[in-house]
Amino acid sequence: MIRLHHVQYGRSFRVLWLIEEIGPERFGGLEVVEHRIGTPEMRESGLARVSPAIRIPAIEWNGLEMSESGAIVEYLAERLAPELTRAPDHPERPAFLQWLHYAETMASLIENLNLQMVFLRPPAKPAPVVVKLHVARLRQTLRGMEEALGEKEWLLPSGFSAADVMMGFNLFAAPYYVDMEEFPRLLAYRARMEARPGYQRAVEREGPQRFYAQDFYPVPEA
Repeated sequence: MIRLHHVQYGRSFRVLWLIEEIGPERFGGLEVVEHRIGTPEMRESGLARVSPAIRIPAIEWNGLEMSESGAIVEYLAERLAPELTRAPDHPERPAFLQWLHYAETMASLIENLNLQMVFLRPPAKPAPVVVKLHVARLRQTLRGMEEALGEKEWLLPSGFSAADVMMGFNLFAAPYYVDMEEFPRLLAYRARMEARPGYQRAVEREGPQRFYAQDFYPVPEA
């Protein structure tokens, strides 16, 4: 059985979705250990044993211990679902790796916005200049992705891959900070994600999100 250390709708959603795409039965089943972000529980839970930074996701499987969502997604796809990766000699390998890591560039901006807008409660106030900068950078990553996606259904011309799985968390969270109406291709892309049975099973496990208190977080006034 694979044990996934998880925070609802965090980066670990990538791993949860991938496991549902592959099929938990191929791991001998799935145990989800849910952690509460922003509380002492993560440090006190023993998570550091499998995740040196005490961050999620982390997995335990047949003696294997791994953290970092990109590394986990790439490794599990290579081991159990090669159709979701691209082999070193595949012509799409460079694009596969680039999108795999582009997802983390985007996610780091979302994380910074989460810290500014969600974790910093009153009397602390988010810095308008910093938030504006992160939103602009996040919008640019979305714009670049919109242009690169073009008329393709998925990021790679040959079809769905683990690179698309890496984007699932991003396209769930980005609309809380960026108006997605300016990105029609990404909206259609997200709809294709949401139509996949594996994605739907992962969302069903997640349940209603409990992290964001409002539907959209505008840049605060100075």
